Amino acid sequence: MHTSAPKAPTEPSRDRKKTMGRGVAIVATVLIAINLRPGASSVGPVLEEITAGLGTGSGVAGILTGLPGLCFGLVGAAAVGIARRIGITTGIAVGITLAAAGLLLRSQTDTAWVFLALSAVALSGMAVGNVLVPAWIKAHPSSGNVLLPTIYGTGLIVGGTLGSALTAPVAAEVGWSKALAMWGLVALTALPIWAWLAFRERSLTPAEEPAADPTLRIFHSRTAVAMATLFAVQSMHAYVQFGWLPQIYRDAGLSPSAAGAMQAMLTAFGVVGALMMPTVIARSPNLTPWMASFSVALLAGYSGLLLAPATLPWLWALLLGFSGFAFPTTIAMLTARTRDHAVTARLSGFVQPVGYLLAAVGPVLVGILHAATDSWTIPILLLMATVVPFTWAGLRVSRPVYVDDELATD
Repeated sequence: MHTSAPKAPTEPSRDRKKTMGRGVAIVATVLIAINLRPGASSVGPVLEEITAGLGTGSGVAGILTGLPGLCFGLVGAAAVGIARRIGITTGIAVGITLAAAGLLLRSQTDTAWVFLALSAVALSGMAVGNVLVPAWIKAHPSSGNVLLPTIYGTGLIVGGTLGSALTAPVAAEVGWSKALAMWGLVALTALPIWAWLAFRERSLTPAEEPAADPTLRIFHSRTAVAMATLFAVQSMHAYVQFGWLPQIYRDAGLSPSAAGAMQAMLTAFGVVGALMMPTVIARSPNLTPWMASFSVALLAGYSGLLLAPATLPWLWALLLGFSGFAFPTTIAMLTARTRDHAVTARLSGFVQPVGYLLAAVGPVLVGILHAATDSWTIPILLLMATVVPFTWAGLRVSRPVYVDDELATD
């Protein structure tokens, strides 16, 4: 039986970290957070234009919509190992560099396989950030236990919302390739501060590394497994919505801009959840009522899309957006349900890659079923069925249990 607790960072290292001002931490968190989603969310509103411009069909479209989850899963799984070699901060800096380069370069090609490859490069850079940023936040306790997680979760959703809302209108004016390229330019804004932080903290690499006892097996924590399940189901819904929700609305008769606006409304509503849930988690002894309401909203939203997608499109978007509060909830739990940043890194490196790998199947499967049936009925019914594991996992993680404690008694 393993009984030793994860090792805490040394006090000298913590003292040196505290020399970074709260303002710098906030700016760095904002800039990285808003750039970890537009590369994925910007594709859905112009998916038809992309496939037409590249001269491809629904097969490539399905791959493109499934690529974010696949990259976030596979590359995210390697992110903790990368951090051990180069440090958490440097890993994040490298990640945002890859994201910017991939997003800019893919807009310069009209060859499908090159576009897919460069998309994978960009998404891989984002994947590294997905896993390492929560650990970086946990390693800076002087910035507050709720502030940075709130900013981070909000920034993720704001970035996804901007990608959904702005891409189609910009594409209508300048073309889809330039519309996608602008997100590479936005990503460049994060490079200076993260390059500076990486240079500044290079001597702190031993303290930055996720150096928890290697005998710990994160999947031995029931809370970690439930978090991975919740994250997987919610991420699957998110990337189905990023990739296919605008098309569902367009097929129901909405214009491309209106369809993109519905997706943007869905993701924008998630900003409310990102602002609320870290504080709710910190103050509530039990999250069961919240998790139950997320499940009801998820089922109701898909029911509306199935029965009357164009009748009250804004209502279905809002319901699905409310169920999406589960995403910032899970992201906030990465820090709220751990005591040490080393365990945070291990938890993030388990929950997100496992979740995204499972989530990657969703958009591809939805695309295959839609192509096979020429209807959205079967795909939506399948999405409704996932409310069952979503509810189980949500109820399981509702209790305020620390993953560190579960591992220490394993």
